[in-house]
Amino acid sequence: MDYTQLSARDAVAAMTRGDFTAEAYAGALIARCHTLADLNAFIALDEEQYLEAARGADLRRASGLRLGPLHGLPIAVKDNIEFAALPTTAGTPSLAHHQPKRNAKVVQALLGAGAVVMGKTNLHEIAYGLTSNNYHTGAVRNPYDRNLIAGGSSGGTAVAVATRMAPAGLGSDTGSSVRHPAALCGIAGLRPSTGRYSLTGVVPLSLTRDTVGPMARSVDDLVLLDDAIAGETAPVTPTALKGLRLGIPRGHFYEQLDAEIAPSIEAALSQLAESGVVLVEADIANVETCNRDIARPISGFESPRELRGYLEESGSGISLETLVEQIVSPDVRIALKERLGDDAIGEEEYLAALKRRRGFQADYRRYFEENDVGAVVFPTTRLPARPISGDATVEFMGEQMLTTLAYVHNLAPATITGAPGLSIPVGLTPSGTPVALELDGPIGEDRSVLAIGLSFEEIFPPPTPPLD
Repeated sequence: MDYTQLSARDAVAAMTRGDFTAEAYAGALIARCHTLADLNAFIALDEEQYLEAARGADLRRASGLRLGPLHGLPIAVKDNIEFAALPTTAGTPSLAHHQPKRNAKVVQALLGAGAVVMGKTNLHEIAYGLTSNNYHTGAVRNPYDRNLIAGGSSGGTAVAVATRMAPAGLGSDTGSSVRHPAALCGIAGLRPSTGRYSLTGVVPLSLTRDTVGPMARSVDDLVLLDDAIAGETAPVTPTALKGLRLGIPRGHFYEQLDAEIAPSIEAALSQLAESGVVLVEADIANVETCNRDIARPISGFESPRELRGYLEESGSGISLETLVEQIVSPDVRIALKERLGDDAIGEEEYLAALKRRRGFQADYRRYFEENDVGAVVFPTTRLPARPISGDATVEFMGEQMLTTLAYVHNLAPATITGAPGLSIPVGLTPSGTPVALELDGPIGEDRSVLAIGLSFEEIFPPPTPPLD
């Protein structure tokens, strides 16, 4: 039996029944990691630590002890999230030997539910970019075409999950960093409502916008992880599509779609309509300038302060200035130096952005109330994965555009409102790379969004990378 083919939920059920051991499952996944090592998904894969943890899960079952809902489930953890058994490097040289004293609270929640950590995954350096082309640890490669980016910054987790090296994993999302790589690698990724998951033990970028997010090959497996992290016990069942009202904000979200993306998106919307979904075309007020006027000033002000505080409180022994000077990836070093320079965001501009944020949150709440929709639906990204090359700009609509602006265009609003966002694959481009739709819901309605996502998967089966 090829254990790597199983969903996270099915693997847990099989190990709980005793169909196979957690150690045997670990061995199969480790072999898979060796076979696909050229994708560069992992920074650290301590096989003995992983196998020992799996044996511990088997011993618990053999001893007749109570088994958790994630019994024996291996989790891939982005390397900006602390796991006490391995360094947390954030993919940058100055933190290569940064050994945390604790597990991040999200990791501890998964361990407490019976999961095991298999390793730390690769990322854009310090999670500060969208390609996962890390000049220090090497580029993460897209499993649909090894010459293409995996998306970022949680590219390593996305690739590990998409290729069945891991059944599920954790990423982090400040501007788009769970949903973007999930979309480009053909898996499901959840950005939970801001504050739903603890940020304790996570290398920070923006207290206002940061969150950890689960990544898996199915929405059902995202529910499994969300249950454990958020302490949920009520089941999530698919929402009936017939009569479901979903907002289609054509303005901003559907503008300037890449020619390879647009046909798949329209085909997906047609499938939803044929399934009985009521597509309500209505735009969200003030969304056009939210990234420029709200997201960027907030992150620009908070990032250096949050990073400095983490370095001091974690006992890293590294100053922010040293960390920035030792950054290898040019795009990250330039961006952070700007945050520390004479043109850095000041407090007055920051406070003005926070005020605008509150206004935009009010606009967002009104959108759902006035249009009576359960979620908004839009393309997760406006363009598919591009070749691994320079990271500052990317080709879009025949011109070079800042990579950040090209890819976060549709994804920044949820990071400002704090709303849940769920990316789901809905097809492939003519070139064979994934296309995804995102569902954003009202703030705090994570389980409702997941319920709609479960229904989406009934008509949009997840793709499989052409590896085998």
